[in-house]
Amino acid sequence: MTALPSVLFEDDDLIIVDKPAGLVVHPTYKNPDGTLLDALPAGSRIVGRLDRLASGIVLVAKRADAHAQLQRALASPEAEKIYFALVRGAADERLRIDLPLDTDPSDRRRRIVTGDGAPSVTQVERVHAGTLEGTAVSLLRCRLLTGRRHQIRVHLAARGWPVLGDAVYGEPLDGFPRLALHAWQLSFAHPRGHDRVAVTCPLPVEIDALVARCDGGTIGRSG
Repeated sequence: MTALPSVLFEDDDLIIVDKPAGLVVHPTYKNPDGTLLDALPAGSRIVGRLDRLASGIVLVAKRADAHAQLQRALASPEAEKIYFALVRGAADERLRIDLPLDTDPSDRRRRIVTGDGAPSVTQVERVHAGTLEGTAVSLLRCRLLTGRRHQIRVHLAARGWPVLGDAVYGEPLDGFPRLALHAWQLSFAHPRGHDRVAVTCPLPVEIDALVARCDGGTIGRSG
Protein backbone atom coordinates (compact mmCIF):
# COMPACT_ATOMS: atom_id res chain seq x y z
CA MET A 1 0.00 0.00 0.00
CA THR A 2 1.23 3.50 -0.84
CA ALA A 3 2.41 5.50 2.18
CA LEU A 4 0.20 8.49 2.92
CA PRO A 5 2.00 11.82 2.27
CA SER A 6 2.28 14.36 5.08
CA VAL A 7 -1.12 15.33 6.46
CA LEU A 8 -1.60 19.10 6.72
CA PHE A 9 -5.14 19.04 8.15
CA GLU A 10 -7.73 16.40 9.00
CA ASP A 11 -11.19 16.22 10.56
CA ASP A 12 -14.25 13.98 10.25
CA ASP A 13 -15.05 15.22 6.72
CA LEU A 14 -11.77 15.81 4.96
CA ILE A 15 -8.02 15.32 4.75
CA ILE A 16 -5.54 17.79 3.25
CA VAL A 17 -2.18 16.29 2.26
CA ASP A 18 1.15 17.42 0.84
CA LYS A 19 1.59 15.43 -2.38
CA PRO A 20 5.19 14.99 -3.53
CA ALA A 21 6.07 15.42 -7.20
CA GLY A 22 5.96 12.12 -9.06
CA LEU A 23 3.03 10.66 -7.14
CA VAL A 24 -0.03 10.03 -9.32
CA VAL A 25 -3.29 11.16 -7.69
CA HIS A 26 -5.82 8.82 -9.40
CA PRO A 27 -5.24 5.31 -10.80
CA THR A 28 -4.82 5.31 -14.59
CA TYR A 29 -4.15 2.74 -17.29
CA LYS A 30 -0.41 3.42 -17.01
CA ASN A 31 -0.48 3.76 -13.22
CA PRO A 32 -3.08 1.32 -11.90
CA ASP A 33 -1.73 1.28 -8.35
CA GLY A 34 0.72 3.04 -6.07
CA THR A 35 -1.33 6.26 -6.30
CA LEU A 36 -2.37 8.77 -3.68
CA LEU A 37 -5.90 7.34 -3.72
CA ASP A 38 -4.48 3.91 -2.80
CA ALA A 39 -3.05 5.40 0.40
CA LEU A 40 -6.34 6.92 1.53
CA PRO A 41 -9.16 5.35 3.56
CA ALA A 42 -11.81 3.45 1.60
CA GLY A 43 -14.47 5.74 0.18
CA SER A 44 -12.16 8.77 -0.08
CA ARG A 45 -12.60 11.08 -3.06
CA ILE A 46 -10.13 13.62 -4.42
CA VAL A 47 -11.42 17.18 -4.67
CA GLY A 48 -9.72 19.05 -7.52
CA ARG A 49 -6.61 18.06 -9.46
CA LEU A 50 -2.84 18.21 -9.15
CA ASP A 51 -0.52 17.10 -11.94
CA ARG A 52 1.75 14.13 -11.29
CA LEU A 53 4.93 16.17 -11.66
CA ALA A 54 3.65 19.04 -9.49
CA SER A 55 3.68 19.05 -5.68
CA GLY A 56 1.72 20.46 -2.79
CA ILE A 57 -1.80 20.62 -1.43
CA VAL A 58 -4.43 18.03 -2.34
CA LEU A 59 -7.88 18.16 -0.74
CA VAL A 60 -9.61 14.84 -0.06
CA ALA A 61 -13.20 14.17 0.99
CA LYS A 62 -13.77 11.20 3.26
CA ARG A 63 -17.31 10.53 2.00
CA ALA A 64 -19.44 11.11 -1.09
CA ASP A 65 -21.63 13.75 0.59
CA ALA A 66 -18.57 15.62 1.84
CA HIS A 67 -17.12 15.52 -1.69
CA ALA A 68 -20.09 17.38 -3.16
CA GLN A 69 -20.04 19.92 -0.33
CA LEU A 70 -16.31 20.56 -0.70
CA GLN A 71 -16.63 21.00 -4.45
CA ARG A 72 -19.21 23.73 -3.83
CA ALA A 73 -16.97 25.34 -1.18
CA LEU A 74 -14.02 25.49 -3.56
CA ALA A 75 -16.20 26.95 -6.33
CA SER A 76 -17.09 29.89 -4.08
CA PRO A 77 -15.41 33.25 -4.85
CA GLU A 78 -14.33 33.27 -1.20
CA ALA A 79 -12.10 30.23 -1.67
CA GLU A 80 -8.40 30.83 -2.35
CA LYS A 81 -6.12 28.45 -4.25
CA ILE A 82 -2.58 29.80 -4.57
CA TYR A 83 0.40 28.21 -6.31
CA PHE A 84 4.06 29.06 -6.79
CA ALA A 85 5.51 28.65 -10.28
CA LEU A 86 9.12 29.20 -11.34
CA VAL A 87 9.03 30.16 -15.01
CA ARG A 88 11.36 30.97 -17.85
CA GLY A 89 11.31 34.66 -18.81
CA ALA A 90 10.95 38.09 -17.24
CA ALA A 91 7.32 38.12 -16.16
CA ASP A 92 5.25 41.22 -15.42
CA GLU A 93 5.01 42.29 -11.78
CA ARG A 94 1.24 41.85 -11.66
CA LEU A 95 -1.31 40.75 -14.21
CA ARG A 96 -4.61 38.99 -14.68
CA ILE A 97 -4.62 36.29 -17.35
CA ASP A 98 -8.11 35.83 -18.77
CA LEU A 99 -7.85 33.28 -21.58
CA PRO A 100 -10.49 30.61 -22.32
CA LEU A 101 -9.22 27.01 -22.42
CA ASP A 102 -10.34 23.89 -24.22
CA THR A 103 -9.08 20.40 -25.03
CA ASP A 104 -6.55 20.19 -27.86
CA PRO A 105 -8.43 18.33 -30.63
CA SER A 106 -5.16 16.74 -31.80
CA ASP A 107 -4.19 15.51 -28.32
CA ARG A 108 -6.82 15.18 -25.60
CA ARG A 109 -4.13 15.16 -22.90
CA ARG A 110 -3.29 18.81 -23.68
CA ARG A 111 -5.20 22.07 -23.24
CA ILE A 112 -5.11 25.07 -25.57
CA VAL A 113 -6.22 28.69 -25.56
CA THR A 114 -9.23 29.09 -27.84
CA GLY A 115 -11.90 31.73 -28.25
CA ASP A 116 -14.81 29.38 -27.59
CA GLY A 117 -13.24 27.56 -24.63
CA ALA A 118 -14.28 27.58 -20.98
CA PRO A 119 -13.69 30.89 -19.12
CA SER A 120 -10.36 30.64 -17.28
CA VAL A 121 -8.78 33.32 -15.07
CA THR A 122 -5.48 33.38 -13.18
CA GLN A 123 -4.13 36.28 -11.10
CA VAL A 124 -0.34 36.46 -11.14
CA GLU A 125 2.13 38.32 -8.92
CA ARG A 126 5.91 38.22 -9.46
CA VAL A 127 7.76 37.69 -6.16
CA HIS A 128 11.29 37.15 -7.47
CA ALA A 129 13.20 37.82 -10.69
CA GLY A 130 16.66 36.58 -11.58
CA THR A 131 18.65 34.47 -14.01
CA LEU A 132 19.35 30.77 -14.22
CA GLU A 133 22.28 29.68 -16.35
CA GLY A 134 22.13 32.99 -18.21
CA THR A 135 18.37 32.89 -18.83
CA ALA A 136 15.83 35.22 -17.19
CA VAL A 137 13.50 33.46 -14.75
CA SER A 138 10.66 34.63 -12.50
CA LEU A 139 9.05 33.17 -9.41
CA LEU A 140 5.31 33.79 -9.59
CA ARG A 141 2.50 33.53 -7.07
CA CYS A 142 -0.61 32.44 -8.97
CA ARG A 143 -4.16 32.51 -7.66
CA LEU A 144 -6.69 30.40 -9.54
CA LEU A 145 -10.04 32.13 -10.00
CA THR A 146 -11.21 29.15 -12.04
CA GLY A 147 -9.99 25.57 -11.87
CA ARG A 148 -9.39 24.24 -15.39
CA ARG A 149 -7.05 21.36 -16.08
CA HIS A 150 -3.46 22.59 -16.65
CA GLN A 151 -4.72 26.16 -16.28
CA ILE A 152 -1.59 27.72 -14.76
CA ARG A 153 0.73 25.87 -17.10
CA VAL A 154 -1.19 26.87 -20.24
CA HIS A 155 -1.86 30.47 -19.16
CA LEU A 156 1.78 31.15 -18.30
CA ALA A 157 3.08 29.47 -21.45
CA ALA A 158 0.64 31.53 -23.53
CA ARG A 159 2.20 34.68 -22.08
CA GLY A 160 5.68 33.44 -22.96
CA TRP A 161 6.61 32.22 -19.47
CA PRO A 162 6.50 28.41 -19.46
CA VAL A 163 6.91 26.65 -16.12
CA LEU A 164 10.42 25.27 -15.74
CA GLY A 165 10.51 21.53 -16.29
CA ASP A 166 7.28 21.50 -18.33
CA ALA A 167 8.00 19.30 -21.34
CA VAL A 168 4.39 19.61 -22.59
CA TYR A 169 3.94 23.39 -22.76
CA GLY A 170 7.59 24.46 -22.62
CA GLU A 171 10.74 22.37 -22.45
CA PRO A 172 12.37 20.01 -19.94
CA LEU A 173 15.09 21.28 -17.60
CA ASP A 174 18.25 19.20 -17.35
CA GLY A 175 18.65 17.64 -13.93
CA PHE A 176 15.17 18.71 -12.77
CA PRO A 177 12.72 15.83 -13.41
CA ARG A 178 9.53 17.59 -12.28
CA LEU A 179 7.45 20.73 -12.79
CA ALA A 180 8.53 23.83 -10.89
CA LEU A 181 4.90 24.19 -9.81
CA HIS A 182 3.70 23.87 -6.22
CA ALA A 183 0.22 24.13 -4.68
CA TRP A 184 1.16 26.38 -1.78
CA GLN A 185 -1.94 27.64 -0.03
CA LEU A 186 -5.62 26.72 0.22
CA SER A 187 -8.42 28.33 2.20
CA PHE A 188 -12.19 27.88 2.11
CA ALA A 189 -15.28 27.86 4.32
CA HIS A 190 -15.77 24.46 5.89
CA PRO A 191 -19.10 23.08 4.60
CA ARG A 192 -20.15 22.14 8.13
CA GLY A 193 -20.09 25.04 10.56
CA HIS A 194 -18.53 27.34 7.95
CA ASP A 195 -15.35 27.91 9.96
CA ARG A 196 -12.49 28.89 7.69
CA VAL A 197 -9.99 26.16 6.85
CA ALA A 198 -6.59 27.56 5.81
CA VAL A 199 -3.44 25.55 5.14
CA THR A 200 0.00 26.40 3.76
CA CYS A 201 2.40 23.84 2.31
CA PRO A 202 6.10 24.87 2.32
CA LEU A 203 8.03 24.75 -0.92
CA PRO A 204 9.79 21.42 -1.41
CA VAL A 205 13.57 21.42 -1.11
CA GLU A 206 14.13 20.81 -4.84
CA ILE A 207 12.25 23.96 -5.88
CA ASP A 208 13.87 25.96 -3.08
CA ALA A 209 17.28 24.77 -4.29
CA LEU A 210 16.43 25.77 -7.87
CA VAL A 211 15.40 29.25 -6.73
CA ALA A 212 18.64 29.47 -4.74
CA ARG A 213 20.59 29.02 -7.99
CA CYS A 214 18.95 32.15 -9.38
CA ASP A 215 20.36 35.62 -8.79
CA GLY A 216 19.08 36.99 -5.51
CA GLY A 217 19.14 33.72 -3.58
CA THR A 218 16.45 31.60 -2.03
CA ILE A 219 13.00 32.75 -0.98
CA GLY A 220 13.01 30.31 1.93
CA ARG A 221 11.09 27.11 2.63
CA SER A 222 8.09 28.99 3.99
CA GLY A 223 7.37 30.77 0.74
